[in-house]
Amino acid sequence: MNLIRCTAAECEAMAAVHAQAFPASWRDDEFEDLLEGAGIYGFLATDEAGAPLGLILCRVAAGEMEVLTLGVATAARRRGVARALIAASLPAARALDAAEVFLEVAVDNDPAIALYKGLGFRSTGLRKSYYDRRPQGFVDALVMRLDLNAAAA
Repeated sequence: MNLIRCTAAECEAMAAVHAQAFPASWRDDEFEDLLEGAGIYGFLATDEAGAPLGLILCRVAAGEMEVLTLGVATAARRRGVARALIAASLPAARALDAAEVFLEVAVDNDPAIALYKGLGFRSTGLRKSYYDRRPQGFVDALVMRLDLNAAAA
């Protein structure tokens, strides 16, 4: 697996992975606009042939890193892609002076919650009806936090 720091050149691949990971996916131009923002960075995971496997997009502001999105292509799940993307994003967050990381995850996404807990994230709150899963309705999001100072120790 290769990890590439995202630029505009990776936006089409990022959008393709995102479309596999989420029903309400983002377009490549939306990724490009986001990457132009202050404190925004991301990584694209690819296989040896260059096919996209997963992506993470993060924003650092006021000492906090927020995972804006993290997605893995259907065929690449359960192969350590998400773990590798998170691992790549943490040093970049520290370099931008982030001391903690926040993310939201659907309360029914047990594999992701287990991954985050295994990486040291802790539950800090709940966002009611955060994800719109039409036509099934809304799903709550668990807010999770990682202390980067503790994670570095």
